[in-house]
Amino acid sequence: MSDHEHGSMDVQVQEKTYGGFLKLGTWTGIICIGVLVFLAITST
Repeated sequence: MSDHEHGSMDVQVQEKTYGGFLKLGTWTGIICIGVLVFLAITST
């Protein structure tokens, strides 16, 4: 097996991807809530 030192891996790309995923999830939630509010207001 190869030698591995804990904490030596470069995780900048993973952190950037995770941040993008969280931003996407946040905006998706905001848009869904906005659509639901719009439908509740305009439905008669």
